[in-house]
Amino acid sequence: MRSRWVGPDGYAIVPGLFGERQVLRVERHGRHLADCFSVEEVARFVDLADLCEVVSLRP
Repeated sequence: MRSRWVGPDGYAIVPGLFGERQVLRVERHGRHLADCFSVEEVARFVDLADLCEVVSLRP
């Protein structure tokens, strides 16, 4: 199961790895903007209250 968070204006936050460290990848309209190491860093790009979790389930 993979989850991601989407927000207004085409923003998406997806979990990822940077080396061996877990990061939150910020994308906008499918383009990579940043790898964030904390939720506070994500908040610089998008209002956290506007994010909605999207979960992809296997059939």
